Amino acid sequence: MAMIFLGVNIDHCATLRQARYREAGATTGGVVEPDPVTFALLAERAGGDGITVHLREDRRHIQERDVWRLRECIGTRLNLEMACTPAMTEFALKLKPEFVCLVPESRQEVTTEGGLDVVGSRDRVKACVEAMTAAGIKTSLFIDADDPQIELSAQLGAPYVELHTGAYANAFHTARRAAEYQRLRLGAVRAHDLGLVVNAGHGINYVNIAEVRTLPHLHELNIGHSIVSRALFTGVDEAVREMKARMNGA
Repeated sequence: MAMIFLGVNIDHCATLRQARYREAGATTGGVVEPDPVTFALLAERAGGDGITVHLREDRRHIQERDVWRLRECIGTRLNLEMACTPAMTEFALKLKPEFVCLVPESRQEVTTEGGLDVVGSRDRVKACVEAMTAAGIKTSLFIDADDPQIELSAQLGAPYVELHTGAYANAFHTARRAAEYQRLRLGAVRAHDLGLVVNAGHGINYVNIAEVRTLPHLHELNIGHSIVSRALFTGVDEAVREMKARMNGA
């Protein structure tokens, strides 16, 4: 089985900072803590293969300065999760991360609660994918494991899809678990057959990773909340190393 790469999402390190220092006028320095960029560097040192951040419209956690500092400081690769809007497209073209992942976004949600509706927003997604491709930025579409979404993702030229594992994670301790896993499995096979690179993410933790890792054709998992939570007790180094080991069967 090929090694699965780990993208460490550091959003919720910034959530902790913003809970106290939202009005500080600074993202780091002085009393402002914790610094998500420091978290990212520690995650890299522990074996993280890339750093993922979601610069949301409402700036609830990650701020623009965080993203620019990450672009300057990290040694692996930056994956920018972003809404498919003209403003975010312009920002990404200036930033030039290695990857962008197009995600849905709602101010009402606590975190991203579903996949991007590629079918319902075809023209916007197509324009964004083409702009990123022209700039040499690899694009991933964060989608539910449904055939129409997968097939159109391939048609629009996105080289990657990230399958939304949230429904599976929510069903893990229920009778729906097997059906949600099968949906992901079939989606991964379909995406691979269409020539897409298959990533996955959302709600993956240190327990359900034992089953998630058995999905076929997985290239990378993007995991954030569970790693940040575990790091509170074990430190960043151990949290990242343990997840990376469990992802790959150790």
